[in-house]
Amino acid sequence: MEPPKGFLASLWNFICFLPFFIGLLLLGNIKGIILCPLVCLIMTFGNSAIILGLLPVHIIWTCFYIMRAKLFGPVLKLVLCVCICVLLILWPVVGIVGSIIGGAAYGLLSPIFATFDAVGEGKTDEFYHCIYDGTWSTVKGSCTIVRDFWDVCFYSYYSFMDELKRQDGIYYEIRLLDLPGAIIAGVLGFLFDMPFISFIALCKSPYMLFKGWHRLFHDLIGREGPFLETICVPFAGLAILLWPLAVVGAVLGSMLSSIFLGAYAGVVVYQESSFWCGLCYIIASLSIFDEYSNDILDMAEGSFFPRPQYRKKAPLSMTNSRASSFSKLNSFRNPPSRLGSVKHPIIDLKPLELIDSLFKECQRHGEIMVSEGLMTMKDIEDSKSTIIAIGLPAYCLLQTLLRSAKANSEGILLRDGTEITSTNRPRDTFFEWFFNPLLIIKDQIKAENLSEAEEDYLGKLVLLSGDPARLKKLNIDSPIKSERKQAEVDALARRLQGITKSISRYPTCKRRYDSLIKIISEDLAKKNGGSKSAEGRQTIQRSKSALPWIFNHKSFRGKTSDHGSDQESQSVERNVEIV
Repeated sequence: MEPPKGFLASLWNFICFLPFFIGLLLLGNIKGIILCPLVCLIMTFGNSAIILGLLPVHIIWTCFYIMRAKLFGPVLKLVLCVCICVLLILWPVVGIVGSIIGGAAYGLLSPIFATFDAVGEGKTDEFYHCIYDGTWSTVKGSCTIVRDFWDVCFYSYYSFMDELKRQDGIYYEIRLLDLPGAIIAGVLGFLFDMPFISFIALCKSPYMLFKGWHRLFHDLIGREGPFLETICVPFAGLAILLWPLAVVGAVLGSMLSSIFLGAYAGVVVYQESSFWCGLCYIIASLSIFDEYSNDILDMAEGSFFPRPQYRKKAPLSMTNSRASSFSKLNSFRNPPSRLGSVKHPIIDLKPLELIDSLFKECQRHGEIMVSEGLMTMKDIEDSKSTIIAIGLPAYCLLQTLLRSAKANSEGILLRDGTEITSTNRPRDTFFEWFFNPLLIIKDQIKAENLSEAEEDYLGKLVLLSGDPARLKKLNIDSPIKSERKQAEVDALARRLQGITKSISRYPTCKRRYDSLIKIISEDLAKKNGGSKSAEGRQTIQRSKSALPWIFNHKSFRGKTSDHGSDQESQSVERNVEIV
């Protein structure tokens, strides 16, 4: 939808749109006020029960895993245990208060957004959807949030702790001689930076207030920016009314951040083993904050505060980082033309939709493997199997990367033809962690120039390497003759499985994995007969119990040998991802 041209056309469009907007806003608020108490109760009681129920286990397990970790020295282990215990004791207060606020906000805002979305383009029977949308879906969404919160607090937590215990690498220990200077520098940084940074934030707050209002009213009159899409109108309208509170929050946030920004001087002293470097950082932090706030508010570049060198070795990328920051600033002033969007249309990609597409691929490949006999009911019944939990998603990622490499795609090419690049990928932390490593693996696969037989071998290696016994039983011969290339292919398989294991800790993945298990078990039931499917479903249902997993955990078992310990660690890893 193109915004109207000219002042009179924009004004008339705004006058016609205003009653429509007010009516939808009132309807959405009525639904939100009705549903807000129920949704808040569901999320508060559900999340509070999970937090309080798992709190003793979290405290004991966290301290136990830290004491067993090979990466930390004795003093660091003691400090970490004390600090983490304090954080875990404060965790119920933060978690319960956050659940109350989050439940109230979700119960109030979700019906409002659903009401505006019901009159979007391509919608039919708009009156019915204006009334119904955002009611039952909000209640189900609150239950889903509680379910995902349980998955994170239980399955993802234990998976992360198991990986921490098995990691080998750089040995970390606290240098006790540097601690007094670091503590003094941290206190001085806090006392010096907090008043100055607070003063800078207060001086720039009027500019932020009037510039934000100017931009929001400009978009409102011209139906541009956040006012262009109907579903975004309520948020954008509230932004105009609540913008002064946003400015106050920004000032308070700057004051709060000054505590950590100043206390970081202690970290600099410890890292550089120099108290002078910490003092230089305290002065330089004012310039860092001033330049950053200027970039955010689109003010003049630079700062009149001095910025002394606080590192013994100057970072090589300082000039490049400033140039990229300023070029980013210029990109806002001079927006790119739309000529490129004709050739490469901008696609709105959402993280959860991409995860859904990954599990749809898992379902499709799972059905193929069931028909070929690569997957059996035993794989589903066995809670220690990683073929479905890790191998199958990793196999789907491999097929996506192979497809992208063959098509010479700049990013990642999905099965439906959607291409994810660095320009249109979702700006989400999840993709910050996994997108670039996947691009690197895609380039490595392309550089290997694998044949069809080698691609098939790599796929089976990725699928079955979590189960060495199955891999050995199938007697899969490698078509790769070069030892160097064989090692590179093995490394690719390990990296893909490691990335998949990290993705499996994402909040919604466990729920989608359970749905995948159900679909594959039903396919096996149709293939093998009804009796086995009934037994399989009962077995799977029993394997979901959490308490037997806790008390049968390997941490309470004796360590007989190094080989046995490795087998137990693999077993626990599978339990984390499967049960």
